Amino acid sequence: MSKYHVLVVDDEAEIREAINIYLRNEDITVFQAKNGREALEVLDNVEIHLILLDIMMPEMDGIKATFKIRETKNIPIIMLSAKSEDMDIVLGLNVGADDYVTKPFNPIELIARVKSQLRRYTNLGNYKASEEEIHVGGLTLNIQAKSLLVDGEEVRLTATEYKILELLMVNKGHIFSIEQIYGKVWKETYHNAENTVAVHVRRIREKIEINPKEPKYLKVVWGIGYKIEG
Repeated sequence: MSKYHVLVVDDEAEIREAINIYLRNEDITVFQAKNGREALEVLDNVEIHLILLDIMMPEMDGIKATFKIRETKNIPIIMLSAKSEDMDIVLGLNVGADDYVTKPFNPIELIARVKSQLRRYTNLGNYKASEEEIHVGGLTLNIQAKSLLVDGEEVRLTATEYKILELLMVNKGHIFSIEQIYGKVWKETYHNAENTVAVHVRRIREKIEINPKEPKYLKVVWGIGYKIEG
């Protein structure tokens, strides 16, 4: 069995099998489920490194499944959606998805996004820091443990949220543009990623700020980008 295990969740068997063929050619082992309930059962029994999750499915859709998965796991989730489901994509990102691909998808783009998320999840320590722990006000980021304490309480982050926060905390006070954040975290060329980055920033604020609408730590510099202050 290969190094990586990917769970493909879609109610259309043809799509699941097509993705299986694409990923198998990349030496990735694919597990399949036809709805969110089946996906949760697979996750209880198999070590999964990434989930490709359709939004519209019977029994349990992708939004509800993402919400349940994020209660206990931070593995990357890439939403699969029709182009008409833009609002659902934003909702999916808000509840914890890391990225999305619209149907009909380009196999090359799909594989690139899967590999990018797998690299980020299995190698979270790419950014180098001079200390094992970084302190900014009441925030404590442990680089080795990949954990965050907010005023002494542990806060669960997804892999993407961790990467963004690590980038900003390691470089406290430095302003990163959306293009720079996207390039460093997603390891891809920037292309219309404002909403994706903004949604992740909003989720981080909800986890680290007392009042996310008046952030103490994660600040926006209008027209330029984001930075961490403390």
